[in-house]
Amino acid sequence: MSASTASLPLCVDCDGTLIRTDLLHESVLLLAKSSWWSLLCLPFWLMRGKAHMKQQIAQRVSVDAASLPYNDAVVDLLRQARAQGRRTVLATASPHRQAQGVAAHLDLFDDVVATEGDVNVSREAKAARLEGLFGRAGFVYVGNSRDDLPVWAASGGAVVVSASRSIEAAAAKVSTVVETIRPPRASLTTYLRAIRLHQWLKNILVFIPLVAAHKAALSPETLAAVIAFFAFGLCASAVYVINDLLDLGADRVHVRKRRRPFASGAIPIVHGIVLAPLLLLTSAALCSLLPGWFALSLLGYFAMTCLYSFWLKNQVIVDVMLLTSLYTMRIVAGAAATAIAPSFWLLAFSMFIFLSLAVVKRYSELLVVFQDKRTQAAGRGYLVSDMPVLLSLGSAAGYIAVLILALYVNSPDLGGLYPNEWALWMVLPPILYWISRIWMKTHRGEMHDDPVVFAVTDRQSWILAAVVIGALWAATLP
Repeated sequence: MSASTASLPLCVDCDGTLIRTDLLHESVLLLAKSSWWSLLCLPFWLMRGKAHMKQQIAQRVSVDAASLPYNDAVVDLLRQARAQGRRTVLATASPHRQAQGVAAHLDLFDDVVATEGDVNVSREAKAARLEGLFGRAGFVYVGNSRDDLPVWAASGGAVVVSASRSIEAAAAKVSTVVETIRPPRASLTTYLRAIRLHQWLKNILVFIPLVAAHKAALSPETLAAVIAFFAFGLCASAVYVINDLLDLGADRVHVRKRRRPFASGAIPIVHGIVLAPLLLLTSAALCSLLPGWFALSLLGYFAMTCLYSFWLKNQVIVDVMLLTSLYTMRIVAGAAATAIAPSFWLLAFSMFIFLSLAVVKRYSELLVVFQDKRTQAAGRGYLVSDMPVLLSLGSAAGYIAVLILALYVNSPDLGGLYPNEWALWMVLPPILYWISRIWMKTHRGEMHDDPVVFAVTDRQSWILAAVVIGALWAATLP
């Protein structure tokens, strides 16, 4: 920063500059989660002006300033300015109540200029307010978008916080750019993380009815299962995006989930709002190629996940039962796509094994809460004191699943599907060992909060899977 601007007051924008998100978008999501019917009022509030709409939303929801993703480089800039004795101002179009919360949390500002009454303090209105306080070219302004161009034009120096070269060039045309801060740009990998592409592994369950019926060879049923896999994957990804958008607050206080793209601000919230319906529409297009029963199954899955995200996520036991049902729904959807009815044994085994894995997720989350010396998981209904109950419930469900598999192997229902039925007994020890190991590692705090991610990255899980596949292959040999 040049000597001529080094003593000027430093005025900092909030949305996209000081924080890597937008307070208006955050507030709308909080409104959707707390009282979704209030969203119907948004067009009517907007008819009275954007400032009025912001004030109405701010009166109904409160953004936790402490959990917001801050831009460290801008915070450092503010600390340097304070150390130099310069005046610092938070200048934002967000409602004054929210801006004051951010300023109070950081304790780095001398004053706050924000939206009050019916005046939206953005663009020319913000420029006029700052020019009235400090005079023409009497301040340095830190901004990030084209909306800041009128403010930069009225400033004595511009600090551009943007990865866009065009924004920097536009700012240089109206002011002197004294510094540029380039936040990391979201890559394709970041968006793939947002849609949880690795979670598509769960959708392999749609192939289970096909494999169980020994019809995995190239056939119309196989093609239907492949289409079902992608339709389910796209729908599930949309649900993950919606869930992440609605769970920003809880994710940001979680030791690992705070790094998720939306929680960390790596991807703008508005991109998620566009991405979710786009994924759903693509999934619906694939559904049109499959039997109607599959579409109904997928619709049921989507409805259940919405119930989970909006209302049932914090309901003790109900949440893990619902997660169990969502796993099983994938098998049911695969059966609907291929017109192969799943057996009682398959559904019973899946219900108990998935219940065990669902409880693994909750137990591992509570263990992190315990290690952080808290008593309750954010956004959940579970207490640390519930851990022994969850340990008993989850491990028992896993062993019951193995018992059901053993009873199936010994039942007359095999119906000659396996010429070497004795080889099926070799499936049981690896699964029994895997369940026991999963729970041992979970209890020790060595389990990722998602057991699917753990299984994919765990060498022993791959070896055990190879043993199970080998035993099944041996059982089918003539």
